[in-house]
Amino acid sequence: MNCSVLGAENPTQRSLGHTIGKKFAKVKKVTIDPRHEQLNEGAMKPATPSRHEVLNKTVLSWAAWDWGSAAFNAVATTFVFSVYLTSGLFTNSDEATSALGIGLAIAGFVIALLAPITGQRADRRGKGTFWLGVNTFIVVALTGAMFFVRPESPLGPSGALWLGIALLGLGNIFFEFASVNYNAMLGRISAPHNMGRISGLGWGAGYVGGIVLLLILFVGFISPEVGWFGVTGEDGMNIRVAMLVSAAWFGLSAIPVLFAVRGRAVEGAEHDKRESLVTSYKLLWRTVKRLWKESPNIIHFLIASAIFRDGLAGVFTFGAVIAAGTFGFSKSEVLIFGVAANVVAGIATIAFGALDDKLGPKAVILISLVSMVLAGGAVFVFHDGGSTIFWVFGLILCVFVGPAQSASRSFLARIIPPGREGEVFGLYATTGRAVSFLAPAMTALFIWIGKGVVGPDQSSQYWGILGIALILLAGLLLMLKVNSHTEQLTSFDDPDEVEAR
Repeated sequence: MNCSVLGAENPTQRSLGHTIGKKFAKVKKVTIDPRHEQLNEGAMKPATPSRHEVLNKTVLSWAAWDWGSAAFNAVATTFVFSVYLTSGLFTNSDEATSALGIGLAIAGFVIALLAPITGQRADRRGKGTFWLGVNTFIVVALTGAMFFVRPESPLGPSGALWLGIALLGLGNIFFEFASVNYNAMLGRISAPHNMGRISGLGWGAGYVGGIVLLLILFVGFISPEVGWFGVTGEDGMNIRVAMLVSAAWFGLSAIPVLFAVRGRAVEGAEHDKRESLVTSYKLLWRTVKRLWKESPNIIHFLIASAIFRDGLAGVFTFGAVIAAGTFGFSKSEVLIFGVAANVVAGIATIAFGALDDKLGPKAVILISLVSMVLAGGAVFVFHDGGSTIFWVFGLILCVFVGPAQSASRSFLARIIPPGREGEVFGLYATTGRAVSFLAPAMTALFIWIGKGVVGPDQSSQYWGILGIALILLAGLLLMLKVNSHTEQLTSFDDPDEVEAR
């Protein structure tokens, strides 16, 4: 994830040393915000929390962004536009898929390189909301521009393909930048007793919003020979119109949060000069070193979560492939299973938010990972039991994907030093991208191992689920060592001082 609401900003109390001019004091090891003190105990939870603490204007405005973001995640990246590019309309499917892989790999590298410093700069100037708006509407514009990607383009089929890949790659970059700013808002719009429910509401809204939009596009434009407004599939017009609708969907959904969550005031920010890219990386490196020295728990969590989040992504990436290849699902059955999977994931994510607040996000993560490892093992062991086996255990896998993702965001939001949200969520994005090869590699490796076990004449595709289960197990074991209490950094490094060195 997604896979991020409105109200007065929560004040934080910080223990600082002496202040000299614009520069903050030297760092001390202190606990500065009650929301960071306990993650497993549901700290500061009121006796009878009101539903209005979650379902208020601010939170709903924030969750609307997640609802709308499915227009890019589900429609552009996963189910519609990427499939359109690799469908054989522009070149043969193998060449198109290879080209798309190259484009998205380059986008992933750019995200890993730049996400932390974009978050860091937004933190330093208190302009997270501003940059959320800028990055979001760049994505909206790029999604709308996908309308011009067509087989009969003046660019030629090959040129149109690369235009589509460029738009999708750039969209992924700016979507990830926007997500960093969006996730960083969670700690500002929530309190310790409702952070899990708010995170779950947003993440669940993303799942449900994706299904609603996909159904609208499927019924209105993609499935019928002549869709709404007389749109047909000639020259890819049905897909191209679907991308215009998706752009409008995301743009309209993103507007409320920009007015509901204002930027955070940072003392002296208006006098700061723009630091160079080199200085930004120096500041980032100093932050990482200080986190390792003074708050290593954050680093441990970033590593653990990067691994299990790649396993979570692998469940959705390879689930449909295994359903069709091993369990004999038809295309329509795969589509129905995909709808059911997203619906149960969305409902479970919202429901598990309350458990996050009561038991703590770490407990939700561990429960989810244990359940998914067991369900994945069951899919492997009972693979010859027919489609019912996959319907049961595959849906169990999907039930726990959303809660683990949402609780991961909630956990990090609770332990981030106040004022460093964008920077650390940028590192969260970078670490996730750094290990994104694990699920595909482990799936391929275990299919190869399985071939040696079952023989060349039998399918070993179901062995791939073992690779994904082992990634989840590795993340689970690393997560066991992550503490729910942490010490915090209390200051920014001064850019002028860093640049002078």
